[in-house]
Amino acid sequence: MTLLDLTPRVHADDPLRALPVVIIGAGPIGLAAAANLLERGIDFEVLEAGDDVAASVRAWGHTRLFSPWKHLVDPASRRLLDRVGWRHPDPERAPSGIELVEQYLAPLAAIDEISSRVRTGVEVIGVTREGMDRTRTERRARTPFAVRVRAADGRIDDIAARAVIDASGTYRSPNPLSSSGLDLLGMPEIADRVTAALPDVLGRDRALFAGRHVTVVGAGHSAANTLLALVTLAREEPGTTVSWLIRNAQALRVSSSPDDGLIGRANLGSRTDRAVARGDIVLVDGFEIIRGRRAGEGVELVGHRGGEVATHATDVVVNATGFRPDLGMLREIRLELDDIVEAPKRLAPLIDPNVHSCGTVEPHGFRELMHPEHGFFIVGMKSYGRAPTFLLATGYEQVRSVTSWLAGDMGSASRVDLVLPATGVCSTDLGGGASCC
Repeated sequence: MTLLDLTPRVHADDPLRALPVVIIGAGPIGLAAAANLLERGIDFEVLEAGDDVAASVRAWGHTRLFSPWKHLVDPASRRLLDRVGWRHPDPERAPSGIELVEQYLAPLAAIDEISSRVRTGVEVIGVTREGMDRTRTERRARTPFAVRVRAADGRIDDIAARAVIDASGTYRSPNPLSSSGLDLLGMPEIADRVTAALPDVLGRDRALFAGRHVTVVGAGHSAANTLLALVTLAREEPGTTVSWLIRNAQALRVSSSPDDGLIGRANLGSRTDRAVARGDIVLVDGFEIIRGRRAGEGVELVGHRGGEVATHATDVVVNATGFRPDLGMLREIRLELDDIVEAPKRLAPLIDPNVHSCGTVEPHGFRELMHPEHGFFIVGMKSYGRAPTFLLATGYEQVRSVTSWLAGDMGSASRVDLVLPATGVCSTDLGGGASCC
């Protein structure tokens, strides 16, 4: 494992001090990073690829979160909002994505000190050091970052930064339908019959699904949300049928558990189980997809099931196979990632989806998020790589620790406290052991 330099660069004579911290992504975690930097008096710039803040959340805004409001508001952001008379929503109620945006994220982004530093419609296409590729070492930590961006008009520029916080998330980089992890063979042929995860089945996307055979691929909570919406649609629209295609013997990620600290998540699992038992959803398990092909107005998914070649015919496919981090823009950055889940190497054992759920992830901060590239951090959902266990509360504590480190406050950066639904208050002193109570 690479030996990391944990010393923050905040000396008065440091030329990097005059540059802003660049935050990639204006979602919940990116805006929380902005709020924490603002409290610390550190200049920043937020770059958002969408046309508005929280663009990805808006895309699945019809979906209700599992966590209630009391776990969804970043403390530093709340302090800023309280100054302008913001009213906290009902702490015990779980909002939809659009409610999260309209009642919290949009008001936060509208605060003058933040709105003046947010640029929308700007895609980050690369991050490096000024005049250095990843092979050059001399004076690397004292050389500004160069964040290359493409604006909506196609213009490409570099932005100099003292540090970079990548909070771009994973929503824009879904896993492919193929069980191999590679792009599905034949995908261009069927692309117009495949939708992204969490479509608005009962709203804007209703016409695409009504009266058709719809197959949802994936074993997670996004798949379950869509399946239940399709069951409702099938009651209202004759001819609508629902299939659920998974590659394993059972969908463990949406199985209900009485120990789940998030009631909404537990209910989602039990409701899906009941719908399968009633026959409202036809479960096709053990199906490993290899190829897609056109079949008249519909599609066929070809793969292996039970050791034999199998074909599944349907009209529309929903790709709910999960998400993965887009690492292409970080090619010139020195990263240290776990070789399985593509999370920061020190974080990966804490979030292993084979061991942990959202509520059992230990508190973690700047130390677990560091890379050999000094001053570069991946936070939020993207920091979890391919693991699906992320909670917003975890991301808020990540950026609080990271911004404390950037400010040179090692005491605050090293002390991580986190309230999780399944475990209560967790705390860890990063210089010692961890405990939960």
